[in-house]
Amino acid sequence: MSTPAAPAANSPHRILLASLIGTTIEFFDFYIYATAAVLVFPHLFFPDSSDGAALLQSLATFAVAFIARPVGSAVFGHYGDRIGRKATLVAALLTMGVSTVAIGLLPTHASIGILAPALLALCRFGQGLGLGGEWGGAVLLATENAPPGKRAWYGMFPQLGAPLGFLLSAGIFLLLGRAMSDADFLQWGWRVPFLASSLLVAVGLWVRLNIHETPQFQAALDRNERVKLPMWTVMREHGLTLVLGTLGAFATFVLFYLMTVFTLGYGTTVLQYSREQFLLLQMVGILFFAAGIPLSALYGDRWGTRRTMIVASGLILAFGIVFAPLFQAGSPWLVLGFLSLGLFLMGLTYGPCGTFLAEIYPVQVRYTGASLSFNLAGILGAAPAPYVATWLAERFGLLAVGFYLCGTALVTILALLAMGRRAAVSGRNA
Repeated sequence: MSTPAAPAANSPHRILLASLIGTTIEFFDFYIYATAAVLVFPHLFFPDSSDGAALLQSLATFAVAFIARPVGSAVFGHYGDRIGRKATLVAALLTMGVSTVAIGLLPTHASIGILAPALLALCRFGQGLGLGGEWGGAVLLATENAPPGKRAWYGMFPQLGAPLGFLLSAGIFLLLGRAMSDADFLQWGWRVPFLASSLLVAVGLWVRLNIHETPQFQAALDRNERVKLPMWTVMREHGLTLVLGTLGAFATFVLFYLMTVFTLGYGTTVLQYSREQFLLLQMVGILFFAAGIPLSALYGDRWGTRRTMIVASGLILAFGIVFAPLFQAGSPWLVLGFLSLGLFLMGLTYGPCGTFLAEIYPVQVRYTGASLSFNLAGILGAAPAPYVATWLAERFGLLAVGFYLCGTALVTILALLAMGRRAAVSGRNA
């Protein structure tokens, strides 16, 4: 710290801000789509279908991004493990930002017919591509600059971008809903969040262009330890780690998208809560999500990230049993408790997730490996979750949705236990 260059290269405040602001922007962009997919897109892009079918079609475009995310992991991970974390993070943020602004400029079905949902799906693919490359780099930016004994604490800062992004997203939709009529909102107001994201992207780019390469990756560069094809190396030498890491984050994704996308759609249609009322309830619940993240990071540094996630997954399994009794019509306070509890458990499993996935891969392929595990878990868990839960609820009731959550939590617990037997795969403890 006595040399002037060290603070410029490794200032903790700059590193943590860069990792936090990028994921906040990325998740804001991601969540405004999720919210619009429930509240707006069924009416404007799928107007020829029944209400239920339009919602399912809109949720199908929501799932497109999860298919794109592993592609983003492979593309951006390759360059992140070859040329460095900083340049790759800037490119990922630009990809996400351009795709989001483009959605805000799209003509609707009334203007160009079937081409409108096709372009919507294409832009959604771009969002997933950018987020697939963003998350892994942000986590590595934090964890590879962390001092000893603080890796989980540093690694939770990118994770805080998820609740912050959601709060911004829900907040802007809530304000727009109160400031204009439903007709104006459907005609043009829904475009405001997508276009406004360009301002956030500009701030994020400025911050990230003023950071330096992580010391661990720079050391690997100095030792000439880069691999030619990080993706191939992960698949060939760390295949089982990839599978177990993916399943280890499985329940995390299912829980979050049940508590946000599915509950918003079900709560505002079947349970008849107003859009503004339910978004406000979700915003309060997200505060509990944010509170769970640093708490789990503290225990992650004390117990180990894998053990912390096992405990959190056990609590998620128990929550699945009470899912249906707590999510009821005409009881906003009960629903508030339901959302707060579920999202707090989400914070407990999400907080150490990034550090856990970074720890199970060696530095030479860490960007690719951690990103792939995270985003494959998104395909397996989050992409079908709103759709499957909506289908189950329509045919078998909310009890089936709770059992669905229980099953995913059990799979995650088994994967984390199996990973404990392979803790030496990358030369680190899980």
